[in-house]
Amino acid sequence: PFKKNSVISKVNNNEPVELDSFFINVFNKSVEVSQNSNGYFDITASPLINAWGFGFHNMDSVTPELIDSLKQFVGYEKIAINSSGEVVKTDSRVQINTSAIAKGYSCDVIANLLERHGVEDYMIEIGGEVSAKGVNEKGICWRIGVDKPNDEILFIEHELQTIISLCNKSLATSGNYRNYYVKDGKKYAHTINPKTGYPTETDILGATVIADDCMTADAYATAFVAMGIDKSVETAKELDGVEYYFIFGNEDGSFGTIYSEGFEQFISEK
Repeated sequence: PFKKNSVISKVNNNEPVELDSFFINVFNKSVEVSQNSNGYFDITASPLINAWGFGFHNMDSVTPELIDSLKQFVGYEKIAINSSGEVVKTDSRVQINTSAIAKGYSCDVIANLLERHGVEDYMIEIGGEVSAKGVNEKGICWRIGVDKPNDEILFIEHELQTIISLCNKSLATSGNYRNYYVKDGKKYAHTINPKTGYPTETDILGATVIADDCMTADAYATAFVAMGIDKSVETAKELDGVEYYFIFGNEDGSFGTIYSEGFEQFISEK
């Protein structure tokens, strides 16, 4: 979205554009995840994200009236790709932001490149999203650490919550314990809830998702943080090949974890 001549910029500006496979793949997966998450994942939340500003710098200027006006043209059902391969919108003001899925897809793109060149063992990491195949230099599955949600050690060291053994799978983590703001004593995630228009106030501090491809893992990790534990657990039951590991906060300041039955096979002791 920061490049004027990119496909996504032209789509947002309602300019003529020939869609490429990258855009189509990300768009179609976004629609799929939006439908499965009942709209908690929504790439059309771009106007809301822009209104709050990076790091919530515009927080003081956000009003209920502004949010209500922007929500009129937010909603994944308001944009589609028709049978002719063209983007159609129900409102020309609809804009998209794919930051919650693009890093994961980038891992997939590079993984596909390595596959075409016959690389059998690799681990790709972009912004915390990971695609892994084969084994590491020790001849075992790749070891991926998930950080504990500890605000105090952000700039000092990373203490691990758990270690994941990853072979021929992808992983993504989303959370609010390193990206949030505090208002009236409550922590709000950097994830914008597209249903309310406000930063997510959720019981999930961190959501780690494992799937066959990183784009899927990335999107659902974001969706689960916005949905909260109860809705996420119910949704995940209907998803084939998607496993989760949630870190949540207790009232006494301690942390708890909950994970899907299928996730347990990926947890490593070292």
